Amino acid sequence: MKLKSLLSNKNVVTVIGAILIVAVLYGFYSWRVNQAITPIKVAYAKNTIAPRTQIKKEDIDYLDIQASAIRGKIYSDEKQIIGKYTNVNVTIPAGSLFYQDVLVNSKELPDAYLQEMILDDENLIPYNFRVNVASTFGNSITPGNYIDIYIKGIDSNKIMIGKLVSNVKVYAVKDSAGNHVFEDLSQSRSPSQIVLGVYSDMHQLLRTAEYIPGTELIIVPTTVLYNENIDGTEIVTEMTDSQTRAYVEDWMA
Repeated sequence: MKLKSLLSNKNVVTVIGAILIVAVLYGFYSWRVNQAITPIKVAYAKNTIAPRTQIKKEDIDYLDIQASAIRGKIYSDEKQIIGKYTNVNVTIPAGSLFYQDVLVNSKELPDAYLQEMILDDENLIPYNFRVNVASTFGNSITPGNYIDIYIKGIDSNKIMIGKLVSNVKVYAVKDSAGNHVFEDLSQSRSPSQIVLGVYSDMHQLLRTAEYIPGTELIIVPTTVLYNENIDGTEIVTEMTDSQTRAYVEDWMA
């Protein structure tokens, strides 16, 4: 009865409520203080890491640091870090923490296609091929596609056609400003160049073919057979692969 009488007293209830609130606030404050001053284990760079560098296990060590001393969002565990790359124009100094805004996945790098090319075959060389919407079959050639390259030329006043390079992988499609055409489908971008991966002998052939007067290089998806209907030109003579190569190599001599 006495307890019931006390609880019916508004002043007593107010005092008890105030005490409970203070106790909760004090407990929360103590928890936050302990959280801030208790050291936590975080990863840091053992050595200076250059831009566009893949992070490896040997680049990482750990230290104990107070959480309150950390500014910004970091990766604290090596599982979140290993395999990522330092972003373009970003150098991580030795001793620095790994901040989230300076690390990216390989596909987020502007030149990720070059990394892909190296992984496919370190002997491949990038070759920029000038294109437009029409020559890319209505902007339907995308990274990862494979193409053949034909050369159309004139010999003894006869139009000749032959396959110069077969089954070449497309690594990037860019517009005139160097932006990747297919990276943001909300924007309409017209192709200006495609980046191919070719071997050194192919590279030399293609570069030479570009400067032969009266010739044209034509890209065709590997799933399409070239014929006179592709560009409306009637082909008088069709060269074999060896004849096509010889046609270009004559200009290299």
